[in-house]
Amino acid sequence: MDESSTADRSSNTSLTTKIMIGMGAGLAVGIVLNLIQSSFLETYLVDGLFTMIGTAFVNALKMLVVPLVVFSLICGVLGIGDIRILGRVGGKSFGLYMLTTTVAIAVAIAVATIIAPGAGFNMEGVDTSGVTAAEAPSVWEVFANIVPTNPVAALANGEMLQIIFYVIIVGVAALMLGEASAPFARACEYMNDLMMKIVGIVMAAAPYGVFCLIAKVFAQQGVELFVPVLAYVGTLTGVLFLHLFVTLMLMLKLFSGLDPFTFMAKIRPAQIFAFSTASSNATIPVTLRSVTERMGVDNSVASFTVPFGATINMDGTAIMQGVATVFLANVYGIDLGISGYLTVIAMAVLASIGTAGVPGVGLVMLTMVLTQVGLPIEGIALILGVDRLMDMIRTAVNITGDAVVTTIVARSEGKVDLAVYGDPNAGVVGDDLSIDPEDEDRLAGVTRGAQPAE
Repeated sequence: MDESSTADRSSNTSLTTKIMIGMGAGLAVGIVLNLIQSSFLETYLVDGLFTMIGTAFVNALKMLVVPLVVFSLICGVLGIGDIRILGRVGGKSFGLYMLTTTVAIAVAIAVATIIAPGAGFNMEGVDTSGVTAAEAPSVWEVFANIVPTNPVAALANGEMLQIIFYVIIVGVAALMLGEASAPFARACEYMNDLMMKIVGIVMAAAPYGVFCLIAKVFAQQGVELFVPVLAYVGTLTGVLFLHLFVTLMLMLKLFSGLDPFTFMAKIRPAQIFAFSTASSNATIPVTLRSVTERMGVDNSVASFTVPFGATINMDGTAIMQGVATVFLANVYGIDLGISGYLTVIAMAVLASIGTAGVPGVGLVMLTMVLTQVGLPIEGIALILGVDRLMDMIRTAVNITGDAVVTTIVARSEGKVDLAVYGDPNAGVVGDDLSIDPEDEDRLAGVTRGAQPAE
């Protein structure tokens, strides 16, 4: 191996290392600031500088989501080339996402029932004001609203299910036009490559964005909020890790035969982004890059399954709903019974289909579930304080489920490059934002092509 290759590899691994350092430093600085309790630092550092940089970083990620999904998904549909295969990929993805969500909440309820968090909890001094219930949508409304009345409005508002539906229709129509769509396909491929380059540019700022986001959360929340609801936090965290490291990895091994340890090593950057942003949608660019460039999943599959999963796959959120429901039932001394827990499972799966992957959406879904089973929604006040931190963990679980299903579906379709999957250094994101030699040659070719031939 030559020295330049070794140097490049060292440079490539440094970005992930910097992100981990940023997360650890943010945690330490946040806790220190919380202990200091300085109004000056709170105003100008936490609410000022940290909020500005963290918000700008998350906004930069969200800025990429819609154009990346549009062009990547069109390229994916055109790359599949067969409407029947597209239907098969969609059917497998939907079935697996529903399966993982159902298993997640069922395991959560079972484990929480055994541990029984919330038993004997004292409600005195808990502020239950300001908690309002959300109305649960019917199954008919959920599926009817997938079809956009105005695709431009759907794109502007980031309505992911509507965007996916419309873009698939556009892609299918382009397939039906045949050879006439070749210029359109090349344009979309260029735009998709362009968006992935922009993803690389945004990711260069990741260590600083992650530092500010983590520091802000712990500076505002601290660790003392965990004490009153320690049983809930411990149970929820345990079930989330159980689903992440056991259930999902068993599914990956069982349905694809691929090595779970390799998978976990390669999905780590996306998990870090999900943890810091607490948004499945904002993490879409990083998840797409991880599964395609790091794991060798063909873009024709990943471009469909990843945005689809970020919208309907809410494993971590479903686990939170299961544990929170058992916790609040114990707090209020209400026995929900088998029928009540089955209702919770059904409601959680239904709500996950039509709920956006944005921070804090789990609490909105939880009000629907509690209303349906007759538990007081005021009990949500008990877990409000720790929900932001728990949201970060469950978002990392959500996007891991997206990547697992994507890999399984791609493997079943023969769309996984096993050489890339087995290469620990494949697709590693580095700090060098200069133009690659291959890209430079291609760019020079484009420039030469624009000039008159000699």
